[in-house]
Amino acid sequence: MKKLSEKISILIPVFNNQDVLDELHHRLDSILPGLSDAYEIVLVDDGSEDDSWRLIEALKTRDGHIVGIKLMRNFGQQNAIGAGLEHVTGDIVVLMDADLQDRPEDIPRLVEALIREDVSMAIARWKSRRDDWFRKSLSRLFYRVSQRITKIKHVPNLGVFRAIRKEVVQELKKYQEKTSSTLSLLYWIGMDYTTVDLERDRRYSGKSGYTLKKMLRLALDRIFSFSMFPIRVAIYTGLCISILSFLLGAGLIIRNISGGVAPGWTSIIVLVLFFFGINFIFLGIIGEYLGRIFMESKQRPKFIVKKILK
Repeated sequence: MKKLSEKISILIPVFNNQDVLDELHHRLDSILPGLSDAYEIVLVDDGSEDDSWRLIEALKTRDGHIVGIKLMRNFGQQNAIGAGLEHVTGDIVVLMDADLQDRPEDIPRLVEALIREDVSMAIARWKSRRDDWFRKSLSRLFYRVSQRITKIKHVPNLGVFRAIRKEVVQELKKYQEKTSSTLSLLYWIGMDYTTVDLERDRRYSGKSGYTLKKMLRLALDRIFSFSMFPIRVAIYTGLCISILSFLLGAGLIIRNISGGVAPGWTSIIVLVLFFFGINFIFLGIIGEYLGRIFMESKQRPKFIVKKILK
């Protein structure tokens, strides 16, 4: 494609990626000069426990296009992206992972689609994912649940890898929510986008930082931040149980009047335990919403920057 006059920012969250940073920089360095004369590579170290930051410092001494941002501790990928978005200066911002599952060679395809379709975002849609079946299954389940119970709608198999316009970044900065993810907010805002079908490679080295616990937390963030479905389920379930209890009580009264024998202690204990379990579930749902309100009310920052290399 024709070399752009706009500045390009490549934003990459880094967490324990010491084995891949040199190769990542080498592949970016072979692509970006042909894409634009003005570009920057923003590497956000999200509290890495290896030598990732030392390597970012070394890359900075060799390449003036590198911008290094070191966070005080690990705040999570979504918040690391948020930290990077606060400091990018490009007219077009490309988000990608550091593990080379997102191919640097595909950046021009995303940027070209963004410009050609005149949209706010161009997002990679994976034709195939070289992940294990467990992660693929969780991803499909997350997508289906999200589509059904939240107002966030998008096509399946979209990744972090995307090109977005500066105007989108400026709009996103207006939302300082602590309990929702950056990508979920992008979809919720309703920015128009196009998709580009791409292949997703295997990780260059190491293993994913997304544990089952982190994946579950990400799913809960989207559900509780963008949907009232859980609390409404509690209401509807409570109404159904109340109606069933009323009918059961009426049946026992009729049975006693007709001379029958009421159910014994076993059935009573089972019912008591069942209702206690339901109550605790409902209290947990209410507590989740209250906890999120509490977190938002404290106005703590989503990330703390320790050091910046420009």
